[in-house]
Amino acid sequence: MVGMPRFRELDRSECERILRENRVGRLAFTLHDRVDIEPISYVYDDGWLYCRSAPGTKIDVLARHPWVAFEVDEVSGPFDWRSVVVKGTAYFVEADGTPEQREAYRRAVNALRKIAPSAFTEADPTPQRALIFRIHVNEVRGRSASTQ
Repeated sequence: MVGMPRFRELDRSECERILRENRVGRLAFTLHDRVDIEPISYVYDDGWLYCRSAPGTKIDVLARHPWVAFEVDEVSGPFDWRSVVVKGTAYFVEADGTPEQREAYRRAVNALRKIAPSAFTEADPTPQRALIFRIHVNEVRGRSASTQ
């Protein structure tokens, strides 16, 4: 028999642990009163979510409207789950530019290589995903349910 679920808010360190330990979440973005949500792989590092993508609608929208929400979940049952929602701003990261921009690119590539060690090399499994963006974690909130 399943016990009554208990719901609670997660603290910042719990939210960051969930962000660090997972690799796929959902990115929500909006333009002209239309909301879209897409799964995306990511890496969380030091207050930033690092993502890569191919050119397309999502990138076009983020270039004009960079405010996003991002969600990642850990689910083991209908009343046993943890969910983290991030609100932030997406910034494109490029190899050229100022020393700060080049350092941000280096950090992004190193972070993304935690998912795919050969990313941005000749052996890259998804070379079409050449665009990097990072999301600054402006707000983070987590909730959980547990029957334990």
